[in-house]
Amino acid sequence: MIHSMTAYARREVKADWGTAIWEIRSVNQRYLETYLRMPEQFRGLEPVLRERFRQRLARGKVECNLRFEANPAANAALNINQTLASQVIKAAEQIMALTGEQSRINPFQIMQWPGVMEASEQDLDAINKDLLDGFDATIEDFLAARASEGANMKDLIVQRLDAISEEAAKVRAHMPEVMAWQRERLLSRFEEAKIELDATRVEQELIMLAQKSDVAEELDRLDSHVKETHKIMKKGGACGRRLDFMMQEFNRESNTLASKSINTDITASAVELKVLIEQMREQIQNIE
Repeated sequence: MIHSMTAYARREVKADWGTAIWEIRSVNQRYLETYLRMPEQFRGLEPVLRERFRQRLARGKVECNLRFEANPAANAALNINQTLASQVIKAAEQIMALTGEQSRINPFQIMQWPGVMEASEQDLDAINKDLLDGFDATIEDFLAARASEGANMKDLIVQRLDAISEEAAKVRAHMPEVMAWQRERLLSRFEEAKIELDATRVEQELIMLAQKSDVAEELDRLDSHVKETHKIMKKGGACGRRLDFMMQEFNRESNTLASKSINTDITASAVELKVLIEQMREQIQNIE
């Protein structure tokens, strides 16, 4: 199974302590990068979350957002961090002294300073457990979304691979006709120029011309690349980089085919191959 690097998942967690909402979204990125946004009191979860992302993902720019709303009716005990509160008050007094403005310090503003008011350790542990359970469920939804999008991409790529095989077969079928036309064209030019060449020389010229326009090797390699791409996708996993490398190989063969083209049908097939390869490459840029 292949996975897209573009996905989104959202899950709401409700309990006695309040409501939390997890959101995970990602876009394509060469390596794995995780960005976490969450309330200050839950920053201790960051190492755990990063490790869980690392275990489940290989590539992508991932943004994880936690929104938390406490339940005012909950009977959670609140503790005052008196040391921090004293430091905040002292800092406020120093600033007022520097500015020359004297005013009454609002206690509610002091309470809103991060870390001044703390839930009891036991309650916070219980909340963290619920949040991690919610995160695990969200990341499962997220992975399912990546897998679903990856399946759609695989279908599109398979369609293009089939089209490439058809174009290669079409060119291969045209080659005897092209070679015969090329022979007649060369002999006709010799006659028009009134050049008399012995049979051996004519044969040598035809062989050289055939070698320059022979695309059998390129067609064989295209077929080989199609099989290898199918094999990579069947194996699945984090295969985006290998598939991207295969697109480079496809481009190399299509460029050579176009440079050897002496027939409008073959030129048209070479152009169509480039279009199909580019369409695959655009999809593969989003594969993990």
